[in-house]
Formats: sequence, structure tokens, C-alpha cells
Amino acid sequence: MVMICGIDEAGRGPIMGPLVVAGIWVSEELEEQFTMWGVKDSKKHSPRTRQTLAQKIKAIAVHYEVIVPACDIDALRQEMTLNELELHIFVQVARYKSADTYFLDAVDVDSHRFKINFQQALKCEAQVIAQHKADDLYPVVSAASILAKTCRDKEIIKIAQNLEPQLGISLGSGYPSDPLTQKFLEHWGKKFGNLPPHTRHSWKTAQRLKKNLNLKE
Repeated sequence: MVMICGIDEAGRGPIMGPLVVAGIWVSEELEEQFTMWGVKDSKKHSPRTRQTLAQKIKAIAVHYEVIVPACDIDALRQEMTLNELELHIFVQVARYKSADTYFLDAVDVDSHRFKINFQQALKCEAQVIAQHKADDLYPVVSAASILAKTCRDKEIIKIAQNLEPQLGISLGSGYPSDPLTQKFLEHWGKKFGNLPPHTRHSWKTAQRLKKNLNLKE
């Protein structure tokens, strides 16, 4: 029986909340079940459908998620680039269980370089396939993208439930392009003199906001 693993992430770009990397391990035969369920890139499913599919996926597949909080992202980015950070977490996930072939949604603009760096860090003889948009091409990566996204969404809900009552406005998605998140960060900064917990201070958006509002580091 050939064991395959798909790895994908959610939350690379947000200014708030964690980065989540998820891995899925199934046999090649069992992967066909994902296709029958219509599993696709997580962004192509509604939140409700993602939740339903996540439950089905977890019921039949070995799965493992790593949650990297915003404070850890800031700390690690003092030592490495964001691509190096994600490579490190992808390898951490891959080591959870061995596979004959690893399918990766490449986070590096050079997918071949990401593949080579992953192989060298993992130190195994398994086949590695790293491609951009792998979550559109391989059902096992689509499944991993769904678990990563649903896991991050749950974390954002927890953060919102903790922070929103202090301002009485929505936190939004946590992405810097989200007007709700922009408003939340600005209002928090004006009220408390700093940025809220779970903010990635190393992001340029955060640094610019701190400068414009004269906030504490």
C-alpha cells in the first residue's frame, strides 16, 4: 500500500492570528474518496461545506496540524525569512508520519527550490512533489488545505471572542486588506496605545500603523 501525504498552510498573509500548517496521510486508494466528496482548494468551499468536509476527512485520514501564534512568527522572523519559517513548519508536519510521496503546496516562488530544501531538511528518500496551486491539483493537498483553513478559522473565532468585547466592533478576518481588521487595529491602538494581542508586529502594516499612531513597541 502506497502512503501519500499532502501538506498545505492557511494564514500566511494575515496581520492577526496564527499560521496553520496541516498534513493529511492516506493511501492512494483512499484518496479517491476525497474526489468523490468534491474536495477542492479550501477557498472554493463555503465555511459550512469546509466544516462538513473537515469532519469527513478526519474520520478516514491521519492528520496533524501545527499552529504558529503571531508572537512566535514575529520571533522566528528575526532569524529567518517567512519562506524559511514555512519550510521549517512543513518539515515538522511531515515528520509526524512517514509517507512514500509528499505533495506540497509550494510557498516559495521557485517551487523546485522549495522541493530541494524540503528534501534536504526531511532527510529521507521519499518522493516529493512541490507545486504552486497544488491544492487545486491534488485531492490530498486540497484536504490538507481544508483542515488548515478550518483550524485557523476556529483560532480567529477564539481571538475575536476575547478581543471584540473590549471595543464593541468586529475584528474581521485578520487580513491587512480587510476594512474591518483595519478599523479594529486603529481603534485598538487609539484606545490602548498599542496593538492588540495576536498581532504580527513584524508585518509592515503593523509597523506603519504603530508609526502613524505613535504607538508603543
